[in-house]
Amino acid sequence: MWLRLRRLARMLGRDTLVLWFACRHPATPLPVKLAALLLALYLFSPIDLIPDWLPVVGWIDDAALLAFAIPILLRLLPAAVRTDAQGATARWLARWKPGIR
Repeated sequence: MWLRLRRLARMLGRDTLVLWFACRHPATPLPVKLAALLLALYLFSPIDLIPDWLPVVGWIDDAALLAFAIPILLRLLPAAVRTDAQGATARWLARWKPGIR
């Protein structure tokens, strides 16, 4: 179970970077950029469906939202933008973790 959670966290981290670089790409559709902005605002806002001060339960809604929203937003990207963003993510990660390609 822990291995699966670690793998999910690693994948979400990489996908978050891909979404970041995709939002900076000029060919990314405006609705995808707006949805990513709204997702970030919801995650960092003090207003939540389940308050974050509740132990564990408050963070589960944020994690579930990330787990569902990021892959959906990545699927909405044009193929060229997604490829460019994945390449930029790989280059960025290669700078921080030598040996990863």
